[in-house]
Amino acid sequence: MVDRFAAGWRSADLDEPTVALLAYAEKLTQAPVSCGPDDVEELRRQGWDDHAISSATQVVAYFNYINRIAEGLGVDHEGWIDAAGRKLPERGGDGG
Repeated sequence: MVDRFAAGWRSADLDEPTVALLAYAEKLTQAPVSCGPDDVEELRRQGWDDHAISSATQVVAYFNYINRIAEGLGVDHEGWIDAAGRKLPERGGDGG
């Protein structure tokens, strides 16, 4: 499932509540000013409670924040993960 998700969450055959939450996370990341009460209400209709919605919003916001700091400072990407965020196989003999 991780590989399907990494390839694209929209085609990963996820349940509707999860798709709604991920669509909200994407919208919050790409166009935060466009998010509002209608988005929260849609998540509620999909079965998410206010605690889950708040938690998801905070996680998305935190990752966006920390990524902007890293990008702004030119921090190199972690060498132990690939472009899709999967852990690379450990290399033998060099401690890595």
